Amino acid sequence: MITRRHFLKTMGAAVAVLSVSGMSDLLAKKKMNFLFILVDDLGWTDLECFGSTFYETPHIDRLCKESMKFTNAYAACPVCSPTRASIMAGQYPARMGTTDFFGAPQPDEVKKRIKYNKPLLPAPYREELPLEEVTIAEALKEGGYVTFFAGKWHLGKTAEFWPEHQGFDVNKGGWSSGGPYGPGKYFVPYGNPRLEDGSQGEHLPDRLASEAVKFITDNQDKPFLAYLSFYSVHVPLMSREDLKQKYEQKKKKLGLQPKWGQEGECQVRLAQEHAVYAGMVEAMDQACGKVLDALKKLKLEDNTAVFFMSDNGGLSTSEGHPTSNLPLRAGKGWLYEGGIREPVLVRWPGVAKPGSICSEPVISTDFYPTMLEMADLPLKPKQHVDGKSWVPLLKGKKMDRGPLFWHYPHYGNQGGSPGSSVRDGDWKLIVWYEGNRRELYNLKEDIGEQYNIIEEHPDVAEKLYTELKEWLIDTDAKMPLPN
Repeated sequence: MITRRHFLKTMGAAVAVLSVSGMSDLLAKKKMNFLFILVDDLGWTDLECFGSTFYETPHIDRLCKESMKFTNAYAACPVCSPTRASIMAGQYPARMGTTDFFGAPQPDEVKKRIKYNKPLLPAPYREELPLEEVTIAEALKEGGYVTFFAGKWHLGKTAEFWPEHQGFDVNKGGWSSGGPYGPGKYFVPYGNPRLEDGSQGEHLPDRLASEAVKFITDNQDKPFLAYLSFYSVHVPLMSREDLKQKYEQKKKKLGLQPKWGQEGECQVRLAQEHAVYAGMVEAMDQACGKVLDALKKLKLEDNTAVFFMSDNGGLSTSEGHPTSNLPLRAGKGWLYEGGIREPVLVRWPGVAKPGSICSEPVISTDFYPTMLEMADLPLKPKQHVDGKSWVPLLKGKKMDRGPLFWHYPHYGNQGGSPGSSVRDGDWKLIVWYEGNRRELYNLKEDIGEQYNIIEEHPDVAEKLYTELKEWLIDTDAKMPLPN
C-alpha cells in the first residue's frame, strides 16, 4: 500500500529531477555564443568609427556603439597567416615558427633566384598551423560548442590542415588560398574546393554571410562559435559595380585626389579615395550587417559575444596601394604601426559597456583565453602561453597587459624588411636586421613614428632591447642569415 508520505516523497523527487533537468537545459541555452568576424587587410582607419571620412560602414559603426572599442589593439604579425595562427593557438608566430604568410618562398628557394640581391636571406618558417596545437575551436568543442568556419583560412597547403581538421564542424570556403583567385574571383565561379558555386552574379562576402546566418539559424538552441573570416578586402581589387559607381561619384563630389609619400623604396598612399576599395569595404560591412541582423531576429543578441578584427594593417605601399593608414606610418608588411595596429571591437552584452573605449595595448594571442573565460571554461595556460585574458578590461577594470612583441624575419612583398619589435607602455623599439639599425618611438607623443628618439633615450632603448632579446630566446625565434 502506498502511503501519503511515500507518494509525496516520490513526487517530490520527480519534481526535483525535472527541476534539475530543466535548469540544465536553461543553463545550456544561456551559455555564451561567439561570433568572431575577421577581415583581411582592413586598415586601422578604414571604418567610420575609427576615423574614415570616405568609406561608409554603418553596420560596423552600429556594432561599435554597442561594443568596447580597443584603440591600441594589435595583430601578432604585419601579414596574414601568422596572425591567423596566433588567434587560433594563442601563441606568438615566433614560438610556432609560423612567421610569414603561408606560400612565401623559403630560404633555399630565394637562393635560386638570379635577381635576388638582398643582404639577408629570410628565416625558414613553418607553412601550416601545427595539428598538435589545440585551437580555440577545439577548446570550445570540448566545452560543448558547435563550431563553424567560413571564408579565408590560409593556414596550410594540404587538406589535412584545413578547418575541418582543426576543430570546426562546418567549413565553408576555408582552404590553402590566401585570396579569391579562382575564375570569377569575388564572384561566381569561385574555384574553391570548400565552397560550391552559387547562382550567377553571387558576391563572395554576401555568400559567406549567408552561410553564417544559416549555421546560426540551424544551431540557435546550442552554444556555438561562428567564425566569419572574410576574404575581403584583400586583393584582387574588385567591387560590385553599383558600389564602385557610388564612390566614384562621392570622390568627385568631395574633390578628392590621390596623395603620395615615400616609405623606403615604395610609394605610400596618403589619402583614402580609392573607389573600388571603398566599394569592397562597404560590401563587407553589408555582409556583417546581415549576420548581426540575424542575431537580433533570432533573439540571440543578448547571449552572443561579438568580436571584430583585421589580420594586419591596410595595404598602402604596393599591389594597387588601395588605402591610407594615416595617421599611422606605412601599412601591411611593415613593423610600423600601419602594419600591425588593428580596429578591434568586442560586444559582450551585459558586461562590456556599450560605446566604451579601452586604450590598453592588447594583441591577437589574447582572444583565446578571453573567450574561454567568457564561456566559463577552463583556461589552457600551456596552450595559450602568449595570451592574456581581456575579461578585466571588458568589465571596466584596470589591467596591465605587459609588453607586446613582433618578429618578422622576412622581406615583405609590400617593402618591409626583416625585423623585430617590442612595445612596452608608450614606448616602442624596432630592430631592423639589415645593419642592426634600431628605432625608438614614444607612441603617445608620436603615433606616426616620425621621430626616432633613440639617442635622447638610450636607457629606455636598452631596456626594451633586453626585453626583446629575452623574448626571442624564449620563443626560439628563427633569424635571417647573411646572403
